[in-house]
Amino acid sequence: MKKVWNSFVVAFAMYSKIPMPRADWTKENMSYAMCFFPWVGLAIGAIEYAWFQLAFYMAFGTIFRSAVATLIPIVVTGGIHMDGFLDTMDALSSWREKEQRLTILKDPHAGAFAVIMGCIWFVMYFGAATEITKEILPIYCLSFMVSRCFSALSVVCFRNVNPKGSAAAFADKAQSQVVRLVVIITLMLLLIVMCRLNPLPGAVVFGTAVLVFIFYRMKSYKYFGGITGDLAGYFLSLCELWMLLMVVILRYGMGRFL
Repeated sequence: MKKVWNSFVVAFAMYSKIPMPRADWTKENMSYAMCFFPWVGLAIGAIEYAWFQLAFYMAFGTIFRSAVATLIPIVVTGGIHMDGFLDTMDALSSWREKEQRLTILKDPHAGAFAVIMGCIWFVMYFGAATEITKEILPIYCLSFMVSRCFSALSVVCFRNVNPKGSAAAFADKAQSQVVRLVVIITLMLLLIVMCRLNPLPGAVVFGTAVLVFIFYRMKSYKYFGGITGDLAGYFLSLCELWMLLMVVILRYGMGRFL
């Protein structure tokens, strides 16, 4: 039980800024950390839900409500996944050889393409967040857990090309079979809950995550030879943006179902 608790602490200490008690980052304590990575998404979703309920009750303006909603995931995670997204966009936009792209991923400096794509991401996310309604709010909040389930799967299932990176560290120390089983069960439960809450948006959001996951695997293997921690962050940021965009598009395109 102590090992499970310590894995929970390690997952939140690594992937969020939520205060946690101290736990040593030993192989034993990191064994099941990826099982709890989706719980960080659950915490973000709960905060988002509470914020929207408060914003609706207080009748805050759409711009203020959406701005805070856009910033919540960044603040809670400390921007760790957005950092991966920006590094990946720099590497992909360089059109260099694979080894040079991997080197760019490790470069702590932000290039022009990272800034441009980061601005595009925030503008698109903020714009889509202005369209969130009470009807699609629960699906939106659960999407943070969905994206992290798929990200955890990639860490333990995909080839890692940076043996010294954070993703490789978690993958090497993980009880892979247990993590896969727990994450897949969590995904199935999420699909059931989302479809019961709102069948069409739930299915569309989940299906979007699957498609982005496939795209992420193809892109990573083609241009980098596998994944890294930065690429996992790239996937998560891209997945959350597309899930939000699709449910908003669905709301307008097929509003009679919502």
